[in-house]
Amino acid sequence: MTQDNKALVQNAWKAFATHDFDQIAACFSEDAEWLAQPHNATAVFLDGPSYLIGRATIADFIAYGFPKLFAENVALTFRGFYAEGDRVIVEETMSATLVNGNHYENDYCFIFELRDGLIHRVREYMDTARGHRMVFG
Repeated sequence: MTQDNKALVQNAWKAFATHDFDQIAACFSEDAEWLAQPHNATAVFLDGPSYLIGRATIADFIAYGFPKLFAENVALTFRGFYAEGDRVIVEETMSATLVNGNHYENDYCFIFELRDGLIHRVREYMDTARGHRMVFG
C-alpha cells in the first residue's frame, strides 16, 4: 500500500508536467484541497487564494494558472518521496524562468493525503520571503 501511494504521487507529478487539465483532474478527488502558505508569491502574483478547493479548481490552476508566472525552463529536482499509510511527503527544488524574466529557485515540501486512490489534500510549504524576492524583486 505504501509503495502504491508513493507511485500514485509520482505519477501525479508526471501528469502535472503535461499541463493537461483532464490528466491533472484525474489525480484528485472531487472535493480535493490544495493548501499553501497565505500570501505566497504565486497567489499574490495571480491575485488568487493561497488555497484551492475542488478537483476542477486545482486542475485549472496547474494547467492554466501556473504557466502565467512560471513561463519557461521549469525544472524539478526531487530530493525524496516518503510514504507512510495514506500520506506521501515530497521534498523538491523547483527552478524556472518567470514571466518577468527573473530566475526562480525555491525549496518545497508537499504533504499529500490520499483517499480511495486519489489525492484528497495537499499541504504545500515553501520559503515565502524568498519567493517574494524572486517574483517581485
